[in-house]
Amino acid sequence: MTTRIACVFAHPDDDTYGVGGTLALHAGSDLEITVVMTTSGEAGQISDPSLATRETLGAVREVEDRASWRALGLEPTIKFLRYPDGAVADVPREDLVAAYLELLLEARPDVLVTFGPDGITGHEDHVAVGLAATEAFHIARTQGGGGFLRLLHNVLSQSRLDRFNELLRARGMETLDPTQPFVPRGVSDARIGVSVDCSTVSDRKLEALRCHRSQSEMEDLPFDLWPAVLGHEDFEIAWPERDGADRPVLRDLFEGLPGL
Repeated sequence: MTTRIACVFAHPDDDTYGVGGTLALHAGSDLEITVVMTTSGEAGQISDPSLATRETLGAVREVEDRASWRALGLEPTIKFLRYPDGAVADVPREDLVAAYLELLLEARPDVLVTFGPDGITGHEDHVAVGLAATEAFHIARTQGGGGFLRLLHNVLSQSRLDRFNELLRARGMETLDPTQPFVPRGVSDARIGVSVDCSTVSDRKLEALRCHRSQSEMEDLPFDLWPAVLGHEDFEIAWPERDGADRPVLRDLFEGLPGL
């Protein structure tokens, strides 16, 4: 039986960080993946002038993103909407919702993954994407026709962030300050509904991140700390609501879904 998932993110590499390991675990299975990339990341960094210019960076990052999925062993359908990088919050909300809704109704995913209200890093593009994609999901699920069984928000547990900061501190390195722009924010562990152990595919996720060459991903992080970044991916179950204070944390995006 085919399982369908859609991932709605802001920039190329958001997908690799957010769901790369989780979905690499499903490589070779009957899984249909739709990735909606709201921008092409043309306002990102250029780590090496030989890789791109400011005019070509968006196109380069689209190629990098496709390569990152191949490194994960996956071939999703990728839709680049090419809204302006760094200005997604300025796009009329109804326009974003309509664009996402059209693609979601076409794909009819069983599961949708997008950003939560904090955008993980507080990036305004992330926040705008998460709000609009969440609204589009709720509109789509009321229209019938199948799919739309679970909405997940990509998050980072506070305990995992605290442990990572302890590792940085032990090495005399500057810790992550969530009050600063584009730095990860943690959420209460009680909000984590799905926590996926990606350690067995962390090598593939690393290769996928390295495909984003223009962004020099992970370059400044000591090699021995990479497992702390690559080994787990966490999600909050935004819909449906889960009853009970002692609800178990799921270990897979599709665990417990009816008919799957």
